[in-house]
Amino acid sequence: MKKLFTLVILTCIAFSCSRSKKSVIDDYSAKIDSLILTFTPREFNGVILITQNGKTKCSKEYGFSNFKEQTPIKLSDNFLIQSNSKQITAVLILKEVEKGNIDLNKTVHDYLPEIKADWTNSVTIHNLLNMSAGINYFNNTLLFEPGNGFMYNNKNYGLLGKILQKVTDRKFKELANDLFKELSMNNTYCYEYDKPNKGIINSYELGSFAYPVEFKYTDFTKDSWENYIPAGGIVSNVFDLNIWDNKLHNGEILSSDLYKQMTTPTNMGKHSAFDNETTGYGYGIRTHSQHKTLYIGHGGKGLGFVSFKFYIPKNKVDVIILENIYYKSGNSINNDIIYHFENEIRKIVANSSLGRE
Repeated sequence: MKKLFTLVILTCIAFSCSRSKKSVIDDYSAKIDSLILTFTPREFNGVILITQNGKTKCSKEYGFSNFKEQTPIKLSDNFLIQSNSKQITAVLILKEVEKGNIDLNKTVHDYLPEIKADWTNSVTIHNLLNMSAGINYFNNTLLFEPGNGFMYNNKNYGLLGKILQKVTDRKFKELANDLFKELSMNNTYCYEYDKPNKGIINSYELGSFAYPVEFKYTDFTKDSWENYIPAGGIVSNVFDLNIWDNKLHNGEILSSDLYKQMTTPTNMGKHSAFDNETTGYGYGIRTHSQHKTLYIGHGGKGLGFVSFKFYIPKNKVDVIILENIYYKSGNSINNDIIYHFENEIRKIVANSSLGRE
C-alpha cells in the first residue's frame, strides 16, 4: 500500500499556496504538506482548499479519483459530502420558518401525523435540528426526554426532509437543487440512487486490504436513499462549498436573526474531528469555542467518503477538506483514524497566522 502512495507522491501531487508582502505569514502550508505525506495511522487521498476573504491561500490535490485507472484527483472533483449535507437541510428549514410555513416549537406530529409513534407529540423541529430529540436508531422509543440530551442521529434530518416536503409540496431534492442554482453552486446536487450521477468520483474503503476497495452502495433502496439525502446525500466540491460557507457566514443566505439561531449552540456533543472535545451544536453545525479563536464547522463520513470544513468568522478563513477514501477495518470503525488528517489540519490552521490574525 505504501508503494502505491509513493507513486502518488511522484506522479499526482500538487500543492499551491499564495504569498505576498501584504499577506499574513504562511506558517501553515509546509506543515500541511508534511502531514499529508505521512502514512500513519492511514494515508490521505483527497483535496484541500483554504481561503481568506474568498481568496485562495492554499490548495492541495493528493492521490487518485480512480485507483484502477490511476486518475489524479482534482480540486474540481465532486464528492459525496455526507453529514455536511445537514447544514443545507437546516437552512432550507429556516427559510420556511422565515416564510411562516414552519414553527420550530411545533412537534413532528403537527407536520407528520401519519407517523404512529408516541414521541412525535413531544419532539419539536428544534429538537430535530440540534440533535436533542433522543430518537432511537432502532425502535420507536426515546433515549431521553426531548431537549435533555445529545444524540447524533441521521433519522432527525430524514424527518426534516419529510417535513419540508409536506409544507412545500415539493421533493427535498428539488428544493435543495433550486437553492444551489440560486447560489451559483453549479456542481452541487442531490445524489439520486437510481441515476448514473456521472459527476461524482469513485469512493473507496481502506483498512486491512492490500489495495483500496471501491465502495458499493448496497445497503440502500430507492426509498431509504430518499430519506438519507437530507442527512448525507448531497454531492459537491471544494469550490462550491467555499461559495456556500462565504455566503452563509456573511449574511447572503439567511437573515441575521436566523443565522444567529442556526449558529448559536443550543446543545453540546463530542466529535472526533474536534479532538473529541465537547463542542456546541446549533442547527446542522458545530461551534467550537474552546480554542482561543472561535470557529464553526462540521464533519461527514461514510460510503467511502470523508468531509470536513470549518470557518473562522473573525478572520473570514474557510477550510474545506474532502477525501474519497474511508478507513474501516472489518466491521470496526475508528473515528479518530477516519478524521485523523482533518483534525490535524484544523489544528494547524487554527494555530497559524490565519487563525490568530
